Amino acid sequence: MGRQWLQSKREVASLKKSQATGKLVKEIMVAAKMGGADPALNARLHAAVEKARKESVNREVIERAIKKGAGIGQEKVVMEHVTFEGYAPHKVGVIVEVFTDNPNRTAPEIRILFRKGQLGGAGSNRFLFDPVGLVEAHHPDATIDRETAAIEAGANEVEPLTHEQNDDIPREAAGARFITDRTAVHAVSVWLSKNGWTVVTSELGFLPKSYPELTDAQRAEVGEFLQSFEEHDDVHRVWAAVK
Repeated sequence: MGRQWLQSKREVASLKKSQATGKLVKEIMVAAKMGGADPALNARLHAAVEKARKESVNREVIERAIKKGAGIGQEKVVMEHVTFEGYAPHKVGVIVEVFTDNPNRTAPEIRILFRKGQLGGAGSNRFLFDPVGLVEAHHPDATIDRETAAIEAGANEVEPLTHEQNDDIPREAAGARFITDRTAVHAVSVWLSKNGWTVVTSELGFLPKSYPELTDAQRAEVGEFLQSFEEHDDVHRVWAAVK
């Protein structure tokens, strides 16, 4: 009886690992669908594949996901990209991106999650965000000038990125988040890769224009609300106006 908690803990860990692998596989399919099956010509796919390899996702699984996403061979994936807008508790703006093969199933589930936030809910909020391209990368030289790299790569802005913010960034490396025009994501990623940077994320996203002031307790409440979306299998990205 006293050791049953250990088995339960292992089952939870296994479930979380399975969910994480599923998210990685879906990201590969989405990247291949949007940018093609060649990682050399698709920066987002390259970053997704490298992340999957780092997490020990089987090579055959990766290749199958690429083929499915790109519509190559007999196995083809049909996924729709759906964006939901709403608010977390304390009027924090949230955009949830979903890739699903069954919108009729997923949409009600996402709306229910929004309604569970007692002070949140659905509602238009796109005006609170800027649509951008985001490239996160790290360089082995911790003293490298991020601003110069951003200018030469063609990014609009750059900000430091630490291991605590993204665990794909080694603690001893120089991490950075490059903010670009949406049309420039691939070009910026390619330049960085050719100039000693390791790209870990290359995607289209949304940046909040401002952040509401929150207490620690309110921030924890918002974090719990957002986690419910992260755990949904069809949710691809959650963008929120919270630091």
